[in-house]
Amino acid sequence: MYIASASETARRGGATVVAGDASVEVRDFTVDSRSVGEGGCFVCFHGESRDGNAYAASALEAGAACVVMTREATAAEASLAEGRGACLLRADGDDAEGFLLRLAESWRLEQDWCVVGVTGSVGKTTTKDMLACALAAAWRVHSNRGNLNSVIGVPLTVLSAPDDTEVFVCEMGMNHVGEIDAIARCARPHVGCVTNIGTSHIGILGSRENIARAKAEMVPWLAADRALASSPAAAPAMALTASDDFTALIGGICEEEGVATDVVGGRDSAVRAEGVELDGDGCPRFTVVTPQGSSEVHLCLSGRQTVPDFLLAVDLCLRLGMGLGDVVAALEAMEPTHMRTEVVAAARGFRVIDDSYNASPSSMAAALDLLCEMDCDGRRVAVVGEVGELGDEAPRLHGLMGAYLAAKPLDIVCVVGGEMADAMADAALVMGLSDDRLVRVPTAADAARVLGPVLGEGDLVLAKASRSVGLDAFVEEVRA
Repeated sequence: MYIASASETARRGGATVVAGDASVEVRDFTVDSRSVGEGGCFVCFHGESRDGNAYAASALEAGAACVVMTREATAAEASLAEGRGACLLRADGDDAEGFLLRLAESWRLEQDWCVVGVTGSVGKTTTKDMLACALAAAWRVHSNRGNLNSVIGVPLTVLSAPDDTEVFVCEMGMNHVGEIDAIARCARPHVGCVTNIGTSHIGILGSRENIARAKAEMVPWLAADRALASSPAAAPAMALTASDDFTALIGGICEEEGVATDVVGGRDSAVRAEGVELDGDGCPRFTVVTPQGSSEVHLCLSGRQTVPDFLLAVDLCLRLGMGLGDVVAALEAMEPTHMRTEVVAAARGFRVIDDSYNASPSSMAAALDLLCEMDCDGRRVAVVGEVGELGDEAPRLHGLMGAYLAAKPLDIVCVVGGEMADAMADAALVMGLSDDRLVRVPTAADAARVLGPVLGEGDLVLAKASRSVGLDAFVEEVRA
């Protein structure tokens, strides 16, 4: 874990000491003043709705040893820091993001971790969790918690790594061009993978090719600073999936940068799955074939979409020197992540596929496939909501999702949201969904109010939408 004086922290991250004790020890970084602990460091971000600088005083009163501000400190704030033996810094250019990235990069460059980078439009958290789970059978592993995969979250993850870390599995998320480059510069991965290229953030980046090129910003960093890993060591490599139509583009970028490419999941791929079937709970059974031989696999995770993620994890684990048996044993025992195709039971005897964490058009289709493939003694119910960050493509893509809904054998379809939810519902009706099976509601609370009383024994319910729709609240309400 990063621990240094405030003056050293200012030097590393690019900041100026403006008040208080510059020799105070700095650790435990956060961007949320509510989570500041005794001796922690609060970094003030100026967000769309809140200015973190407004909480500098409350962070100091909560015990923060250091606050990194992005405006001039008031006399009262400076006096409070001095009175409590704490320190105030001001980030260069009032750029909190740049401060965190520079600080974390400087710390990372002193560590001999092996870093595994994970990005992609869909499935990156599952793949990251699989890699962390399997690699932990052989090494001490650190990885992102929750959604700390951004230009803010990754530096916080780097700075919080335990002293005995050997492998860092780094999930890399992005909304804009240049963010993966900034994250990879900070984390310095040695091997990596791209799960797929979908339509997430297409409203910001404009096209799937632009998304692919943004994800590929990791590639040049795979070939840099090989000496930063002591164990396990591997030649720079990127794992990609055969089914993705941008694999050739990213593979070409890898070739230009001198990074080896492993393509998994194809008929002739060295790492592939054969005979994939789902059990009654929607969990895949299959044979994995690798250069080390083959093995029968039965995952506890739901959905066919977990198989490509599994193959990417297996490929990189084998590259890092693990045995196939150890990898398979670890991944068969892995439990689903909360709100990501997590099957939960309700008190009245129905089950909910809680996939409410986030959504894209492709993950919506995969979730609906799972709903229709799992065993079900009652009704199949889809509670779906709007998908964000699709820009000008939003009406068309919501229409396609609506058409996919209509093609599925569903007993009830509940569409949650506003204008784009209406676009989804209208398309479903045009494509043949009967009006008596469709429910339209504006909010997750309304969905729980309407559906809660009618769900019962044997029903199977899917909850799937972008995080902003808040279907996790629907899941908690109907389960109760």
